[in-house]
Amino acid sequence: MTASDSQAAAVFDFDIEGMRCASCSSRIEEALRKHPGVQQASVNLALSRARVTLAPGAGSETGAIEETVRSLGFGIERRAPRALSESPVARQQQEVAAARRRALMAALFSAPVLLLGMTGAGGMPGLIAQAALTTLVEWIFGWEFHRSAVQRARRLGANMDTLVSLGTLAAYGYSLWALAMGEAVFFDTAAVIITLILTGRFLEARARGRASQAVTRLLELGEKEARVLREGGEISVPSEQLLPGDLLVVRPGEKIPTDGTIVEGRSSFDESMLTGESLPVDKGPGDGVFGATLNQEGRVVVEVTRVGEETALARIAKLVEEAQSSKAPVQKLVDRVAGVFVPVVLAIGAATFAGWLLAEADVAVALRNAVAVLIVACPCALGLATPAAILVGTGRGAELGVLFKGSDAFEFARAVDVMIFDKTGTLTHGQMRLTDVVPEPSGDIDEGELLARVAALETASEHPVGRAVAEAAKSRGIPLPPVEDFESLAGRGVRGRVGDDEVLVGRSSLMQELGFEIPAGVAAKLDELERQGKTAFLAAFGGRVRGVLAVADTARVSAIPALRSLEAMGIEIAMMSGDNRRTAEAIAAQLGIARVVAEVLPDEKARQVAALRREKKSVAFVGDGVNDAPALSEADLGIAVGSGTDIAIEAGDVVLMTPDPRLVVTALRLARRTYRTIAQNLLWAFGYNAAAIPLAAAGYLDPMIAAGTMALSSVSVLSNSLRLRGFRGQDLS
Repeated sequence: MTASDSQAAAVFDFDIEGMRCASCSSRIEEALRKHPGVQQASVNLALSRARVTLAPGAGSETGAIEETVRSLGFGIERRAPRALSESPVARQQQEVAAARRRALMAALFSAPVLLLGMTGAGGMPGLIAQAALTTLVEWIFGWEFHRSAVQRARRLGANMDTLVSLGTLAAYGYSLWALAMGEAVFFDTAAVIITLILTGRFLEARARGRASQAVTRLLELGEKEARVLREGGEISVPSEQLLPGDLLVVRPGEKIPTDGTIVEGRSSFDESMLTGESLPVDKGPGDGVFGATLNQEGRVVVEVTRVGEETALARIAKLVEEAQSSKAPVQKLVDRVAGVFVPVVLAIGAATFAGWLLAEADVAVALRNAVAVLIVACPCALGLATPAAILVGTGRGAELGVLFKGSDAFEFARAVDVMIFDKTGTLTHGQMRLTDVVPEPSGDIDEGELLARVAALETASEHPVGRAVAEAAKSRGIPLPPVEDFESLAGRGVRGRVGDDEVLVGRSSLMQELGFEIPAGVAAKLDELERQGKTAFLAAFGGRVRGVLAVADTARVSAIPALRSLEAMGIEIAMMSGDNRRTAEAIAAQLGIARVVAEVLPDEKARQVAALRREKKSVAFVGDGVNDAPALSEADLGIAVGSGTDIAIEAGDVVLMTPDPRLVVTALRLARRTYRTIAQNLLWAFGYNAAAIPLAAAGYLDPMIAAGTMALSSVSVLSNSLRLRGFRGQDLS
C-alpha cells in the first residue's frame, strides 16, 4: 500500500488465481471498477496480478474487494510489502513444477487412449479401457476446467475454461452414449484435448516465469549479509536488519549491502547492474554508494543512509513492477474484444452443431466440429499479447539502465517527431572543466608551470571555476606549491602568495583595475575563448599578465553519436537552456544542433514544448533538473536522467540510470521494438482466431489438432516476446 494519510489514495496489489484468458482478466477488472470506493483498477493476465486504487477517504480495508473477486470464482491474496532480500522465484518455480506434473500425468493416462483409438485394437475390452482411462483424465486432470466453468456459469459468466469444459464433456459424454449404442467413440479426443491444453499451460507458465524474471533478478542481486562496526569490532548481521547510521566494512570483491556514503577509504565500484555502464566508478570519502554494487579494489567504511524499500535497488525494482503492472492503451481494445469473445464463441459453437446436424444428420460429425470451434477459439494468446511483451521489454530495459515507468511510454516512443534536450547535465557534464591553458606567447613559463601556480591558488577557493582548475591539475599529476595570504576578491577573482610571487587570478577588468597591461596576444586569445562560450580569465604574477585559462561545461563525448543516431531514426533534434545564448550556441555548434532555444526560464521551457505539440508534433523532452520538471510533464514523452533530482525523475515517463545520451537512443529503440512486438503478437492472436474459427466451423480442423494449435498460439506469443531479451541497445562501453 502507498498512502500518505487518510485523505490520500491507497494503492493495493493482489495476486489472482484462476485467470486463464483475456476474458477472465477483463471480467475481474470490470467488477473491481464497479466496486464502491475503487478509483482505478487494472488486471494483468501475464502477471496474474491486480492493482486497485481506492479513492481518498475510502479507507484501507480490502476485505470487500477480495470478496468481490472470490464471488466471481477466482482466488485472491493481498500482496504484502516485500523485503529486499526476499525473492518471488520460489513461487514461480512451484507453479511451473505443478503445471509440469499435471501435464505429465495426463499424458501418461492419455497415451494408451490415443493408441487404442487410432489402432482400434482390443475390441470391446479396448473400448472399455479407453472409457476408464478417459474418465480419470476428464474428472481428475480436467476437474479444474469443470469447476471453473461451473463457478462462472453460476454468475452468468464464461471463460476459456468454459470452452474446454463444454468441448471435452461433449466428446466424453457422446462417447459414453456411443459405447452403449455400438457407435464410433471419441474418447481419445476428450483425453488428448485436456492433455494438450495442460501441456500448453505448463509451457505458458515456464515462459511467463522467464518473461517476469527482471524484478526477481534485481532483488536477488542484493547482499544478504553485512559486516557492521560495533563496539570497536566487526559483526555479521542480515542486511535487512541494518539501520541508517550503521557503519559497514566492505572489502575488495564484496557487494555493498545497502545504500550509504563512504566515510573512509577509496575504491572503484562496478555499478553496471544498476546503471548499465560497464566502466568502474572511482569513489572516496563523501561519495555515495549503492546496494548490490561491487567493490573492486580497496577496503572502505560506509555509513548507511537508506535501507529496505528506500534503497536505489528497491526503488528500481518498484518502478519495473509498476510498469509491468500498468496497461498499454492498445490493451483497452483487447479488453473490450475479450469481454464479449467467449459468449460469441459459444454462440458460434452452438450454431456449428445445429448447422452440421441439419446438413449431415450425423450427431458425431456435428459434435466434432462444434468441439473444434470451442477449443480452437480459446483467447489465451489475445490476453498475453500485450502484457508479455511489456514484461520482457521493461525487464530488459532495467538491465540496460532504462526504466519505463508506465507501459504507455512504449506507444508514445514510436511516434516521437522532435527530441528536445536540456543542455546542462544532459548534453554536457553539468560542471565546469578546464579546457584551455595558454601561456603568454613571449613569456618564459610553460603551460604546466602556469597551471601549477593558478591551481595552487584556486585550491583554497570554493568557486566552481576554482574547483575546475584545481581538479584539472590534480588529474594531470601536477605538484602544487604552498599558498600564503590567500584572499578572495568577491565576484572578481583571487590573490595570494605562491613562493616569492604574488599571484593574481581573475577577469580582465580586475587586471586593468590593478594596473596590469594585457598583451595583445593574450587579449586576442581571451576574446576567442569567450566567443566560444567559455568562461575565460587571466593569471598575473611577477609583475605582469602571464597567460589566459578557460573553463566550460563541456559537451559529453557520447552526445554526438547519440544525436546522429536519433537523426537517422527521423527525429528532429533541438536544445534548450537557461544559459546565455552565446554559451548555448557554442555547445550546439559542437554537437551539430541547428535548433537552439536559450535564456529560458522553467515555465518557458514547458511553453516551448506545448507550442511544438500544437504543431501536431509528438515531442520528447530529456532533462535532469528541478527546472526541467514542467517540460518533462508537458512533453508527450518525458525522459529523466537518473543522476538528476528526484522531482525530475518523478515527472518523467522514462528514467535513465546514467546521464549518457546514448541511453536515450537505447530507450527509444527498445520502446519501438517492444511496441512492434506487441503489434506482432496482436496480429498473430487476432489472425489466428479469425482464421481458425471459420476453419473449425467448416469441418477442416480435428478437435485434437485444434487443441494443439490453440496451445501453440499462446506459446508463440510468449516466445516472440522473449526475443526482446536479446535486445542489445546502444554500445555504452
